[in-house]
Amino acid sequence: MANLLYRLGRFSYQRRRLVAAVWAVFLVALGVAALTLGGKTANTFSIPGTESQRALDALKQELPAASGASATVVVKAPDGKTLADPTVKAAVGAAVAKVAKVPEVVGAVDPFTSKAISPDGSTGLISVQFSKPADELSKQSTEAYDGLSGLSSGDLKVVPGGQVVGGVPEIGATEVIGVVVAGIVLVVTFGSLVAAGMTLLTALLGVLAGMAGLFIVTAFTDVSSTAPILALMLGLAVGIDYALFISSRHRSQLAEGMDPEESVARATATAGSAVLFAGATVVIALAGLSVVGVPFLTAMGFAAAATVLTAVLVALTLLPAMLGFVGNRILPRKIRKAPASAPKEGFGFRWGRLVTRFHVPIVAIGIIGLGLLAIPAKDMRLALPDGASAAAGTNQRVAYDLTAEAFGAGANGPLVVVVKSNDPAKSGALVQQVLAKTQGMHDVVAAQPGPASRDGSTRLLQIIPQSGPATEATADLVKDLRSAVNPLATGDASISVTGNTAVGVDVSNKLSDALPTYLFVVIGLSFLLLLLAFRSLLVPLKATLGFVLTIGATFGITIAVFQQGWAASLVGVDSPGPLVSFLPIIMMGVLFGLAMDYEVFIVSRVREEFVHGRHATDATIQGIGHGARVVTAAALIMASVFAGFILVHDPIIKAIGFGLTIGVLIDAFVVRMTFVPAVLSLLGDRAWWFPNWLDRITPKVDIEGESLRVEGNPEPKEVVYIR
Repeated sequence: MANLLYRLGRFSYQRRRLVAAVWAVFLVALGVAALTLGGKTANTFSIPGTESQRALDALKQELPAASGASATVVVKAPDGKTLADPTVKAAVGAAVAKVAKVPEVVGAVDPFTSKAISPDGSTGLISVQFSKPADELSKQSTEAYDGLSGLSSGDLKVVPGGQVVGGVPEIGATEVIGVVVAGIVLVVTFGSLVAAGMTLLTALLGVLAGMAGLFIVTAFTDVSSTAPILALMLGLAVGIDYALFISSRHRSQLAEGMDPEESVARATATAGSAVLFAGATVVIALAGLSVVGVPFLTAMGFAAAATVLTAVLVALTLLPAMLGFVGNRILPRKIRKAPASAPKEGFGFRWGRLVTRFHVPIVAIGIIGLGLLAIPAKDMRLALPDGASAAAGTNQRVAYDLTAEAFGAGANGPLVVVVKSNDPAKSGALVQQVLAKTQGMHDVVAAQPGPASRDGSTRLLQIIPQSGPATEATADLVKDLRSAVNPLATGDASISVTGNTAVGVDVSNKLSDALPTYLFVVIGLSFLLLLLAFRSLLVPLKATLGFVLTIGATFGITIAVFQQGWAASLVGVDSPGPLVSFLPIIMMGVLFGLAMDYEVFIVSRVREEFVHGRHATDATIQGIGHGARVVTAAALIMASVFAGFILVHDPIIKAIGFGLTIGVLIDAFVVRMTFVPAVLSLLGDRAWWFPNWLDRITPKVDIEGESLRVEGNPEPKEVVYIR
C-alpha cells in the first residue's frame, strides 16, 4: 500500500495543475447537478414491516383521507374569558376558515363541533387533516400552516402544533464558530497562516463535494433531514484531521531537510496509509448502519460515509497537489531560514515516558474512572422527539404545553386503532369489543370511534393516553393494548395499533433490538481491518476495549445532561427527556470510526518504530511523542466542529453534537493518549504477537512505509519487516 500511495503522492505533486483542474471540474459538475436535480429531505421516521407502519400503509388504500398528516391548532381565550364568549367564538370561526385555506389541507374541524374544549372552556383544539404525509407536503403548505400563529390577537391566541411544524434544521452562523476555532487551532499548531488556510481549504472542498453528492441523492430517494447535518459534522471534522495528519508529517520532513517532492510522496505513503485505514474504519462504521434495516438510518449512514470517503480522496490526491503549490511556505518563516535539524522533543515525549512508567495505576484508574462516568447509562430511555422536546418558544413547544395543560399530556399523542374486515358488520362489532377492552385499561383517558371507509369495512378508533407520547407509560400502554385487542381478530379480520406515538414506540424497539447485530458486524469488520493494518491480535482487542470505555462514559454523561437534567441549562436544554431513538446507534457508529482514527494515527507510528528495531516501550514513547501534538490538535479541531452544533436549537442535532464532542475528548485524551500507551507498555513485546500461520495468510499492506526506509533509495523497494 505504501508503494501505491507513494506513487500517487508523487504524481499529484508533479501533475498538481492537472489534479487541481480535475477537482475543480468535478466540483463544478457536482454543484450544477445538486442545484438542478436536488430534491428535499424528509422529516419523518418509519420502519417498514412493523405493525404501526403496515397499518398506515393500508390506510393509504382503504381510507386515504386518514393517511395524510394530521395536526392540531390550539386556540386559547384571553384570561377571564371562555371560547363561548361571542367575540372569542367569532375569532375561532375566523381562525378555522383561515386554517381550511392552507394549501393541501382537506379538512379543519372547529372545537365546538368536535367537542375538543377544555373543562374550563378556555382552550380548544382545531383538528386539521392534510392530503399528504408530513414529509410530502410542500414548503408553501408548511410555511402557511406555521404562519397561522400570526392570527393571534387580543381576542384569541392561535398556535399551530403537531409534526407539520418544526421544519428541517438549518445550518446557521452558530456552526461556523466551530470552524473558526478549528482555524485558530491550526494556526497555533502550524505557526503558519498558509499551512492553516490550505488545510481548511482542502477540508471545505471535500465537504462541498460530499454535500453536493448528498443533495443529488435526495432527488432519487428519501433522505432524513438530519443526514446533511451529520454529513457536514463529519466531513468538516475528518477532512481537517486527515489533511492535518499528512501536512504535519510533510512539515516535519521538510524541517529535517528532505526534498519537497520526496517529502510529499513519503508523507502520502506513510501518514496517508494511516488516513486510508482510519477513513476505512469510519466508512465501515457508518455504512454498517444499513444492517439495522431502518431506511432513514441507512440513508444517514451512507450519506455520512460518502462524505468521509470524499475527505479521504481529497487528502490523498488534492492535498499533495496543494502542497506542491505552497512549497516551503508551509513552514513558518523562522524555520525556513534555520538550518535543517531534527525536531526537538516536546511535551508528547515527556507524557509518553510518564504514562509508560506508571502504566499499571493509569490502566486501573482509567477503567474505574470511565466506568463510574458510565453509570447513568443504565437508566437510558429512548423515544422519538415530540413537542415536549422542541425548543422553548417554538410553536411546536407552545402548542404541546397548552394542550397538556388543558387536556393532559396524552392528548398530544393519541393512539389509533385500525379495525379491518371484509364484513362491515363484523368491523362494527369489533370496534365495540375494542372499546370495551380499553375501558378498564390503566393510563387510558378516553376512547372513541373515528372515521370509517365508505363501505364500513375499515374503521378507526382514537385512544387518548394519560401520559405523554415519549413516556415509558405510553410505551407500556401500546404493548398492553396490542396484547389485549390482537386476539379479537379472527378469520379475515385484523386489528392494528398505529399513529405517530405507536410508530415512535416501534422505531425505538426496532433500534434497540438491532443494536447487538450492528455492533457485532461493525466491530468484527473493523477488528479484521486493524488486524490487517497492525499484524497483531492484542492491539485490535485493546482498541475495542478502549472504545467500550469511551462509549460507556459518553453515554453516561449525555444521559445525565439530556435525560436527567444535570447542568442541562448550560447547553440550552430546558426540558430534559428521553434520548431520540436513533441517537445511541448513530453515536456508536460515528464514535467507533473516530476512535479508530486516533488509534491508527498513534499506534501506526508506534508500530513503525517497533518494526524498525526499537524496544516496545521505547517505541510507544516515540509514537506518543511524535503523534501527541498532531492528535491533540486533531481532537481539539474535531471537538470544536462538533461543539458548534450544540448551539443549534434542534434538540436532535444538539444532543448529537454534545455526545460527539464529549466522546472525541474522552477518546483522544483519556483513552488513546493515556490508556492505550499504558496498555501497550504493560503488554510490552506481547502486544505485537502474531501467530506464524496467521502471518503467512495475512496480506502485507505496509502501513508503516517500511519499503520506503531503505537508506539512499527514495524509490519504493520490497517490503522487509524487522522483528
